[in-house]
Amino acid sequence: MTPKKLGLHFPAEFAQQEAMWLSWPHKEASWPGKIDAIYPVYAKFIGLIAEAQKVRINVVDLAMKAFAEKHLIAVNGNLNNVEFYFNPTNDAWCRDHGPAFVVNYAEKKKSIVDWGYNAWGGKYPPFDLDDVVPTRIAKEFGLDVFHPGIVMEGGSVEFNGKGTLLTTTACLLNKNRNPHLSQKQIEQYLSDYYGVNHFLWLGDGIVGDDTDGHIDDITRFVNEDTVVTVVEENKADENYHLLQENLKELKTMRLESGKQLNIVELPMPSPVVYEDQRLPASYANFYIGNEYVVVPTFRDEKNDDSALTILQDCFKTRKVVGLDSTDIIWGLGSFHCLSQQEPKV
Repeated sequence: MTPKKLGLHFPAEFAQQEAMWLSWPHKEASWPGKIDAIYPVYAKFIGLIAEAQKVRINVVDLAMKAFAEKHLIAVNGNLNNVEFYFNPTNDAWCRDHGPAFVVNYAEKKKSIVDWGYNAWGGKYPPFDLDDVVPTRIAKEFGLDVFHPGIVMEGGSVEFNGKGTLLTTTACLLNKNRNPHLSQKQIEQYLSDYYGVNHFLWLGDGIVGDDTDGHIDDITRFVNEDTVVTVVEENKADENYHLLQENLKELKTMRLESGKQLNIVELPMPSPVVYEDQRLPASYANFYIGNEYVVVPTFRDEKNDDSALTILQDCFKTRKVVGLDSTDIIWGLGSFHCLSQQEPKV
């Protein structure tokens, strides 16, 4: 039986959450020369979310747990709401290797989908530890676990909670993921295991994104019929045309109900370049918690403030907080890439 046949579906991120899952960063190769610089901001992120819900963190051992607690104490984080689980990981990108929770609200049931994980097309081996994290968590919590048997990453899919899934062809149809599957076959897997019925496909992701175009860097649902999408106003910027193309596509799209999408435009930050590499800095990589929406900022006074104001207007019942992600983005991802939500049933 598939999750869909059992009445399970993947809720929208803005649904009420039991917890946020993370895998404590420890792979220096992901932040070469900078990993120590990310911990204070990462700890602030945890501290904010832990004010209103649990934060569950995968660590390798007691030493890593103690190291994490030290950083959380330094930012006055609410340790009463932080739980640690001994699940060894290769890297920190829990959005992509963490558990995908599906729920049946009527039956108060929660299960986990354990998609295959190959570090974005085999780019960053090894990934054997990350690949088994969802099943380890399912066993620990006594939850049913489903194994679709294909590669899928949490950052590549976006949900409105009412049957619609948004993704990109650049990522899901990339030959380094599931080369044996057609678009229609991939949609069938998405339908069966995420419990969705309706698919919206955008094209390319932003420049510098090593995931081959994850949706969580470009377009996000903020409620069941509204998306925010990043646009670049500088016509000379290499993101300009591809983001205009995505905007044009969004304007033609309809939800499962037939309703047109409400589209809110979000600016892009000025280019963030480190060691001659254009980094995938985007305000769309925010995390929606129960009380806070945590948004990456990039020391760009004009665009940071503009993005935070726009997002605050989208989230009337939550407080939007910007945290400096200039060091974190050197790892080629930010707060959304680092986290995965566990819904409340």
